[in-house]
Formats: sequence, structure tokens, C-alpha cells
Amino acid sequence: MYHSSTQRKHWTFCSGQELERCREEANRNFHSKAAATGKVQQNDLRLLKPHEELAICKHYEKRLLDFCSVFKPAMPRSVVGTASMYFKRFYLNNSVMEYHPRIIMLTCAFLACKVDEFNVSSAQFVGNLRESPAGQEKALEQILEYELLLIQQLNFHLIVHNPYRPFEGFLIDLKTRYPVLENPEVLRKTADDFLSRVALTDAYLLFSPSQIALAAILSSGSRAGINMESYLSESLQLKEDRTTLAKLLDGMKCMNNLIRKYELPKSEEVVALKQKLEKCHSLDLLLSTNSKKRKGYEDDEYVAKKPKMDEQGKLP
Repeated sequence: MYHSSTQRKHWTFCSGQELERCREEANRNFHSKAAATGKVQQNDLRLLKPHEELAICKHYEKRLLDFCSVFKPAMPRSVVGTASMYFKRFYLNNSVMEYHPRIIMLTCAFLACKVDEFNVSSAQFVGNLRESPAGQEKALEQILEYELLLIQQLNFHLIVHNPYRPFEGFLIDLKTRYPVLENPEVLRKTADDFLSRVALTDAYLLFSPSQIALAAILSSGSRAGINMESYLSESLQLKEDRTTLAKLLDGMKCMNNLIRKYELPKSEEVVALKQKLEKCHSLDLLLSTNSKKRKGYEDDEYVAKKPKMDEQGKLP
């Protein structure tokens, strides 16, 4: 259960500011370790700043979701959600300048398949990469080399509670205990869109799965012009518990704000940041990191057989 889980205890944070502090500390720690090598200064302009690291992470998390969306056989949503959560957690305490997100994102997907018991062989997994057999073999080698590191950096907290199961639970509840809404299934499509969009934000690190699922239901109802206030007050028995109701509505408002403010970095910004990141890795700043492992892929377009196009018809 979520309320007794490591996710609630160790990976659900109080505010966006707390997440920002974690990422800034991870960036600062890398700068300090890099400066200790004597190859760069503490604030060397060649090193990425926290906001640049966040932009890189946003880009690669979207690449991760795109990879999962075209995966064959079709990857369950729970596996995709787990992989995304692993990626978010990893880069709360680590720098992209130390561990390149190209290989970390694939390792997150690979580990999520195992943990959520989505049975695909390692050959099937790398078969989804747009690579030659030799390239796929090399990718698998790197994934396996990074798998234990990923598990360690997640503090061995591998069980992820996603909002998809509580979402289905709320739909069943609406069908059985809320006759005011004749066909709750009309909420599904818009609610699914909400869940897809909120997954890109930090909401999974700030709210419980049931909060996110209920927010998706209420958001969908609001967009359809359906007043669901009586569901909250009567069916969920929150009429007398004004504190919980207010907290719930505040959380929903916060999630909507996260979605509204979320922006993927522009393509030209991504190109510039990738070049800066590759230069950081080429400096070979951390002697404890195997540079051969870090430089496994020069081509950044290998992660899907049929990469999706953006609105301008360009590769992401």
C-alpha cells in the first residue's frame, strides 16, 4: 500500500522548492568533484548549470516516454510510469554530467520491465533500438553495467505506485455509487490526457497516486462541464471534512499549474545543451567513472525504430 511504502516515506516531497534544492545540490556536488580533479574551476563555464541540467532531463524523459510508446510488444502503462519515476528519482541526486541520460533512460526502462514483471528478453528489449546488431549488443552491455548503479541510487526502493490503478478504482466507484453521472466512461479520454501530461511534470514526486488519479477525474469532469462537487462531498464523505477537501482541491490546482507551466526545451536549446554536455563528458572529469561506458553512443537518434515527429515534422 502507498501509505506504508518507501515511495511515500522517501520519494514524496513537500514542495517544488525542495526538489529544486536537491537538483541544485547534485549540480553543486558534481562541480566540486570536477574541480577536485584540477582540470576545471568550481564555476567553469563549460559545466552545466542547474537549469541546463533540468532542460536536458526534460528532453530525455520525453525521449524515454516516446521510446516506451512505440515499444514492441506494447508496454503497459504501469511499466512506463515506473521507468519515468526511476528517471526522475535518479537525477534528483545525480548529475547528467556524470551519468549520461541516454543510457540511464534505457536502463530505467529495462529495470522497470523486470520489476513490473513485463516479460521481455534482453534481446527483445534492445531489438527496439534503431541500431545494428552490434550496436544493440553494445547498448545491452551498457544497460547491464549501469543497472546495479541505478538500483543503488534508487536506494533499492524499486516498487513504484502509479495513479493508473486508483484511476480505474475511481471509475468503478463512479459507476456503482454515483448515479448522477450516467456514463463515467465519458471521462476516460480526457482523464488519460491529464495523466499523460502530468507525468512529465514533478507531480509524481509531490502527490500520492490517488490524489493524481482523482485530479484526473475532476479535471476531466470540469472540461466536460460536469459538476462533481456532490461526488466529493457525499460519495467520498468529505462534506464534513473541510480540511481534507481543501487540501485535495489545492493539490488539484497545483497539478493544473504544473501542467500549464511545463515546457519542453526548444530544439535549438537542446542542440546547444547536448554539445555542452558532450564537451563535459569529453573532459573525463571523474576518474572513478569509466569513460568507455559513458561514451557508448555518439548518435543520439538510436532510441526508437520509428521516432515520432514533432509539430514541425522534425525529430525530437
